[in-house]
Amino acid sequence: MASIIVENIKRNYGAVEALKGISFEVKEGEIFGLIGPDGAGKTTLFRILTTLLLADSGKATVDGDDVVKGYKSIRRKVGYMPGKFSLYLDLTVEENLRVFATIFNTTIEENYYLIEDIYKQIEPFKKRRAGDLSGGMKQKLALCCALIHKPVVLFLDEPTTGVDPVSRKEFWAMLGKLKESGITILVSTPYMDEASLCDRIALIQNGSFMKIDTPKAIIEDFDHELWAVSSSNMSVLLKELRAKKEILSCYAFGDTHHITMDDLDPESLSIYLIEKGHKDIKVVKIKASIEDCFMELSSLE
Repeated sequence: MASIIVENIKRNYGAVEALKGISFEVKEGEIFGLIGPDGAGKTTLFRILTTLLLADSGKATVDGDDVVKGYKSIRRKVGYMPGKFSLYLDLTVEENLRVFATIFNTTIEENYYLIEDIYKQIEPFKKRRAGDLSGGMKQKLALCCALIHKPVVLFLDEPTTGVDPVSRKEFWAMLGKLKESGITILVSTPYMDEASLCDRIALIQNGSFMKIDTPKAIIEDFDHELWAVSSSNMSVLLKELRAKKEILSCYAFGDTHHITMDDLDPESLSIYLIEKGHKDIKVVKIKASIEDCFMELSSLE
């Protein structure tokens, strides 16, 4: 059964098409990821599904309720963690949590089991004002506040942006435990490496979905051999790889350039680069990542 059903949702901001007819479903108890860069339309979609913004056309339901007609019901049973920290900075950790529990006519004690593993990490700072917390601690507090009323669907809009790598890893471990409790999770992120932690993902760019599937299936659909190329002069290397007609695609990835080739073998490529004056040349066959798949699909748009 689907917890979220979206059918041809469109939303414009003047001449800008933020969402261009988005359609998808999220199953009960699933972690579904929206993967894409800033400005792709992720936040607009979240605001529509959490009843904070009206779509121009199309329809959507969350846990069986229409996002327009059933907005009151949806607001009672979903948790929403926006991209920007939006709790009360002048209230303490404990006070923020009690405020959110009271809003939903419940108590911290009643649903403590849901947040226990998370709250234990910030409990030593429960008397500290939220504005004085570190990024990772703010993130954990925001998640506790989004969970305290026992939501059936949890919306997390870029929850790990600006958070250190250790806190990011801890956060995703928490999401795995929440999934086990039966909560449906829709999460957005610009970090491609987080895609593999979702059950299914949608790659989104410029208000449109390029592909929806499991991370494994998307990677398996990458239909070219992929090579990592490096030399002593990476900036010049990038230009010369892109200028060669047999190179189908070439993108900078950290300390290498990822390329796909047509009618060209690695040995011939190395000879070409030597002739161009490059040294310390390495051409290594690699497996595609979600980021490679995203870049390939983006080039087809």
